[in-house]
Amino acid sequence: MLTSTFILLQGVGPATERRWWQEGLLDWRRFIERPRVAGLSPERKTFYDRILTLAQTDLDEGNLQSLASQIRKSEHWRFYDNDRSGVLYLDIETNGVSAHNPSGIVTLVGLHRNGRTLTLVHGETLTVDRLQTELNQCTLLVTFFGSGFDVPYLQAKFPRLRFPMPHFDLCLAARRLGLHGGLKRLERAMGIEREPALAGLDGGDAVRLWSQWRCGNRAALDTLLAYNAADTENLVPLADLVYKEMRARFGPESVQTSSITRPSS
Repeated sequence: MLTSTFILLQGVGPATERRWWQEGLLDWRRFIERPRVAGLSPERKTFYDRILTLAQTDLDEGNLQSLASQIRKSEHWRFYDNDRSGVLYLDIETNGVSAHNPSGIVTLVGLHRNGRTLTLVHGETLTVDRLQTELNQCTLLVTFFGSGFDVPYLQAKFPRLRFPMPHFDLCLAARRLGLHGGLKRLERAMGIEREPALAGLDGGDAVRLWSQWRCGNRAALDTLLAYNAADTENLVPLADLVYKEMRARFGPESVQTSSITRPSS
């Protein structure tokens, strides 16, 4: 999908991009190889060829930060199928206090990549350096409303933390598809299951469990760790489903009819 993206070109929007797809210009290579493109002057075509050649070089060299800076954040879902091994799924838990309140803390950070889940715990393994090391190894960050909550909260509590990679926010992408509600609601709508013991838990329970753990209840921490792991790991099948539908609606496949089952209200 990334090499089918033309909206990184100055003056090119979704309508022009879609028209080019319909005309058979399905990726950067085909665009560059075609001598003329309807509606473009030779000078503009040469200019676009140069930009796309540089974009291909960035992609080949793994310089995704440069590409991400040229594509608006709402379109970062296009990076998802580029390198699955570098995708990092992230979900945090807090003590329920605002990030702007000094007493607010990040209690857990769940990180899932390549089939492996790592949970960083406040006061034990969660440090800015450890978290930055994990972030530096990813080529794409995937969250559920992370742009509105997880990332700003982490940045407020760890000012040195950097998020230079592209970011695929599943919540915002789902809204573009007409799917509304929280993570658990969308999971149910799309047939993504949780263990029965975790199915009824929510963010309020996560706050309660952390408080119980701080009072010495080890079982509460075990449940909280399992809850956060489910939140993090379930981003994988959800991202697969959302990405597939985003391609069908807004990618080269968008010239064909697409449908999705929406959750009942």
